[in-house]
Amino acid sequence: MALTLSLVVFAGIVVLILLRTGYLRIWPALAAALFGFTLASTGVAPAITSGISSIAGMLSSLG
Repeated sequence: MALTLSLVVFAGIVVLILLRTGYLRIWPALAAALFGFTLASTGVAPAITSGISSIAGMLSSLG
């Protein structure tokens, strides 16, 4: 749970920075967010979650 929350906060900060600097416009950002919510309700969501968890586990074992 802590990993998911920190990943969401980190992604939110990155998106906010990209929006503020002009590298990301608001409409593409909204489209990507809608795609993410749609993807989360499909059957592939558990595979994405486990993939992110395994990558985080690999990164944490490096240090």
